[in-house]
Amino acid sequence: MRLRGLLFLLFIVLLSVERLPAETTLGLDGTHFTLEGKATFLLGISYYGGLGAPQGFVRRDLDDMQRNGFNWLRVWATWRTSDEDVSAVDAAGRPREPFLGRLQWLVAECDRRGLVVDVTLTRGTQPLTGLPRGQLPDLAAHQQAVTTLVDALQTYRNWYLDLANERDVRDGRYVPVEELRTLREQIRRLDPQRLVTASFGGHDLTETDVRESLVIAGLDFLCPHRPRNAKSPGQTESRTRDLLTMVQKAGRVVPVHYQEPFRRGYTPWEPTAADFLTDLRGAVAGGAAGWCFHNGSQRGAPAGKPQRSFDLRQQRLFDQLDSEERTFVDQAASVLSHRRAIQGP
Repeated sequence: MRLRGLLFLLFIVLLSVERLPAETTLGLDGTHFTLEGKATFLLGISYYGGLGAPQGFVRRDLDDMQRNGFNWLRVWATWRTSDEDVSAVDAAGRPREPFLGRLQWLVAECDRRGLVVDVTLTRGTQPLTGLPRGQLPDLAAHQQAVTTLVDALQTYRNWYLDLANERDVRDGRYVPVEELRTLREQIRRLDPQRLVTASFGGHDLTETDVRESLVIAGLDFLCPHRPRNAKSPGQTESRTRDLLTMVQKAGRVVPVHYQEPFRRGYTPWEPTAADFLTDLRGAVAGGAAGWCFHNGSQRGAPAGKPQRSFDLRQQRLFDQLDSEERTFVDQAASVLSHRRAIQGP
């Protein structure tokens, strides 16, 4: 009986440990992100299909990310590969297991490690046996998905929400600014402190883009997806400065966050490690608050392999990177170390 009593007490202790308050808090301070109240540049990596990865793969990838100085990752709550839907919500925005549970586990694991998670939604449909799955077909489903995610992850303060990936592209991804505002107001009611953005696709932003995002929709920071061509890395510093000037004109002070730059395997132009480093340096020098090492499938290759972050079921991310990507990953943190050395303590 005494042994049973001790085991019961141990069970209660373990339950309480699982419900410990969040350990990592993401915040804003002007044009910077903060972690635990300290201004921090977010150096991140695409991990889009992370909800399909075995936990062992995820832990090893997170180890490698931290070893190389990365402190955030981007995972999608609406993602499917060519043959499997790994979305955390269904087409109506309702919980979808086991993947919502995997998202909760991932955010909790990152919280414990001091890592930030970008949780991304996207509008549109992807037919699967006649039914849209993996994306959200309309505003009602989008609203339900927001509720589902906030309810599931509200305890943690280490994640932000990209409400709509590339929301201005005029295809299934398109979300009008009025609907974006409706979604933003919904989150304010559900979780007033949650940071929220919505990304733009494939271009530098205009003053209208900035005003709609910050003044009308009320987003907390900007996530432009810049053009993906050989000239892009050399333009990032000046484009960032221009964008921050437009933000000031709109009467706001917010971060500029590059969550999806160019990648290998996307166009005939194959960026090298030097291109990634140039783009990151430009983002830092121009005053951006964060930058992502984007990666994905290899267009034109058999089965699109390596799939990298797009499919993590059979191979973890760091085992799929090619030599140029590995070279960049090994050197990425040195860009931020150099900045700190110049700025001083």
